[in-house]
Amino acid sequence: MATNGGLNRKLRMGLVGGGQGAFIGRVHATAAVLDNRAALVAGALSSDPARAKASAPDYDIGPSRAYGSYQEMLHAESALPADQRIDFVSVTTPNHTHYAIAKAAVEAGFNVICDKPMTFDLAQAEDLAATVDRSNVVFALTHNYTGYPLVRQAREMILGGELGEINAIRSNYIQGWLRSRLELSDQKQASWRTDPHKSGAAGCFGDIATHAYNLARYMTGLIPESVSCHLKVFEAGRALDDYGTAVIRFANGGLGTVTASQISHGRENDLFIEIDGTKGSIQWRQEEPNIMIFRQNGQPHKMYTRDPNAPHMSSWGKAACRLPSGHPEAFLEAFANVYRFAYDDMVARATGAAWDRTNTIYPNVNDGVEGMFFIQQCVASSRENGAWLPLKHSRARR
Repeated sequence: MATNGGLNRKLRMGLVGGGQGAFIGRVHATAAVLDNRAALVAGALSSDPARAKASAPDYDIGPSRAYGSYQEMLHAESALPADQRIDFVSVTTPNHTHYAIAKAAVEAGFNVICDKPMTFDLAQAEDLAATVDRSNVVFALTHNYTGYPLVRQAREMILGGELGEINAIRSNYIQGWLRSRLELSDQKQASWRTDPHKSGAAGCFGDIATHAYNLARYMTGLIPESVSCHLKVFEAGRALDDYGTAVIRFANGGLGTVTASQISHGRENDLFIEIDGTKGSIQWRQEEPNIMIFRQNGQPHKMYTRDPNAPHMSSWGKAACRLPSGHPEAFLEAFANVYRFAYDDMVARATGAAWDRTNTIYPNVNDGVEGMFFIQQCVASSRENGAWLPLKHSRARR
């Protein structure tokens, strides 16, 4: 059994969402236990109580801890002795439900790992962040792409000055799965992601552009200043955007673009970023995550590979690796890295040790607020024909 430092036991997980037919809940459940530091012991796996309980055997959750609602789970788990109750709650439900679940878990004193976007709108995000501030819980947000080893390698290189002053960022997330009105066929993922009552003010931009924006912020640490955005619905009759581009001015004078599409034929999960600095440029692509290209004028292009034993790997990059070079590490491992480093802080909290609530290597509640502010300002800018609007939130962190 993993010792989790001085805790000498596994952390106990309660899962909300992930019932039969779900996608992201199973990803969370797999990532959470990948390093043998946690065990899934309880769950409220669906908003339908019967389905929630019927889904429990799929996760080896015993009948006594298969709950019909998250409220029931939080109440029952809070009543258990401290050496039995869950340590954290993973929120893996549709966007519009995140706020109520996460806030209730925080107020009950449980650590939270929440899927993105953090809430339905900015007001909810700011209120949730204030609730976290008043608590002593660990709150992590699964912007999972921040967990890839070479993304963390790039962050350490950029913050260490190896690229010089950052001038330009081009961050893109291109998909094609919503080229047709898939939501009309009652496909579960398409149905709620295109519904403004469940997805929020943005469609494509709320779903995947937030990843591209977060990746740019995470890798460079640049503070945003203002944004001009154009969102478009190309599939007639769809309620929310399926394509958009934002231009971002950064406080250091740099420029960035975020482009997101869900209507590009043949594209799957093509998240890619290029960053130009005065000393060099880098390129990274999520569909080939174990390779990063570094370029300097007059020099041969360098191809960084994910290799924890290579001298070129930084400490942050090495810490995110599990396998030797040549063995692909990807989506699940990146997700697991968000959990892995949040666990360190959960253990610190449980054992009374100090931990930094703001400058975490994993995305936290502040990043969640920033993400919702990005969505709000992009939607507002697009409605004003691309007007420049402020983008720096008071919770922005490097």
